Amino acid sequence: MSLMPHHSPFALVSVLLAAFMISGCRGGGSESADSGSVSVRVAEVAGGKMEEIPLRFSGIVRAAQRATLTFQVSGTLKERPVELGQSVKPGDELARLYNPALEPARDSAAARLEELRTQFEQAQREWERSSRLHQRGVVSEQTLEQIAARRDSLRASMATAEASLAEATRLLEESVLEAPFAGQVEALLVERDEFVAAGQPVMRLSSPLGREVEVRVPAHLLNHVRVGQSLPVWLVQDRNREPATGTVVEIAQGSSIRGELHPVLVSLPPNSLSSGEPVEVGIAPVRESAITVPLLSVVRDSVGTSVFRVKDDIARRVPVEVDRVIGERVMVHPGALAPGDQVVYAGMTRLVDGDTVEVR
Repeated sequence: MSLMPHHSPFALVSVLLAAFMISGCRGGGSESADSGSVSVRVAEVAGGKMEEIPLRFSGIVRAAQRATLTFQVSGTLKERPVELGQSVKPGDELARLYNPALEPARDSAAARLEELRTQFEQAQREWERSSRLHQRGVVSEQTLEQIAARRDSLRASMATAEASLAEATRLLEESVLEAPFAGQVEALLVERDEFVAAGQPVMRLSSPLGREVEVRVPAHLLNHVRVGQSLPVWLVQDRNREPATGTVVEIAQGSSIRGELHPVLVSLPPNSLSSGEPVEVGIAPVRESAITVPLLSVVRDSVGTSVFRVKDDIARRVPVEVDRVIGERVMVHPGALAPGDQVVYAGMTRLVDGDTVEVR
């Protein structure tokens, strides 16, 4: 006598539920196969000129009008009536030098000129008397010519003496240092009673009216800047602050020296940054014929990198060569893609070459 297995109501319900779920899954797969399309999202391929992420170059803010002042003569610094940070006006005396040879040289040149002037005036009067006597036949032609030659020689010597006096006077004036423009004393480089050589820096003067910054860039970036171009300028000490907008005023020419950096001068807007503050100037290279696609659209596999281009609701795999990543986009080498093409950036996990797609 065989015994029939006993089934509980709970086990029977579980079996029926599992069968229903399997049937439902099969039905869903059949529906997807019937539709034959994969739902994706697409984005356009961008092309033409493209500005890359700015490269930052450091520099120090400085006064646009500044000068390092020197004496043109040597001597001892005897007077310096200004202090560090003092404001001065054009023509104000900043320092005075003592050289024991300057004033006597000026006086000697003046005395020599006065002596020659007296001799010349005497020679001129002698020539006038001799000329009248020559007309009366008392003085010969030869004697008159000799007197005229002596007079002309004294005139030439007097011109030389005048030049010597002017030079000695200028050298004496060079012993006084005056402010060439209105500004502020930025640095004092020599103390009182120190010997100062001709051409040695004595102090620095800067004007508070304008600010600028000089940065040095590689030669290949000179083609990406032009005079009058606006560039962002960030303050290093406060990177969260909005950048100021500087203007390119000078660009150095390229050099044949390999690896040399070239200065680019950027003018800053008034009352934006203070002198001496460290800043960074942004220069963004511009690509003339760059092709970019979304970063999410690039697929990497064992063969290489590629994207899915959608045309007439068909997705085709297109190999691409990645140049660089720029933010949320990737720059690729020009080739099969063209600006305006549609590439898939979402829904690629279920996508194979040649699939029909439905763009969402």
